[in-house]
Amino acid sequence: MGPGGIATIIAASALAVIALAVAYAISRLGRLVDEASAAIKDLTNGVTPLVEEVTTTVQLVNGPLHSLNKITKSAEELTSKVTASTESFLDNNKMAMKAAGVLLAATKMKKSSKKSGNAQRSSRSSRSDNGSVDSEAEF
Repeated sequence: MGPGGIATIIAASALAVIALAVAYAISRLGRLVDEASAAIKDLTNGVTPLVEEVTTTVQLVNGPLHSLNKITKSAEELTSKVTASTESFLDNNKMAMKAAGVLLAATKMKKSSKKSGNAQRSSRSSRSDNGSVDSEAEF
């Protein structure tokens, strides 16, 4: 057996070791794929009931939302009818328009008198506890 025969044996044994390593890696990869598919199947089995529950919950919430939508539309229609009848009444009845103007002016005067009355009271009550007068208060 010469040096060429020994080199052939070494090459053949190295090739066998490489083939065994590749076979081992492929078997491990196969196990990994099997475990991954089992995990995905478990995840799918766990998620499916959750999705069904969410669907049921959304359906239960949509019922009251549809009712609320109907109520809102009815309120909108009622508001537009009241507005239209009020405008029609005020347009056709000039005395009602004058009375509404007087009421509006009286309301504004009452609000302005309350504001000025509150300002006078707050300036009078600006004394501190020891009886001295604050420098900010005007008399």
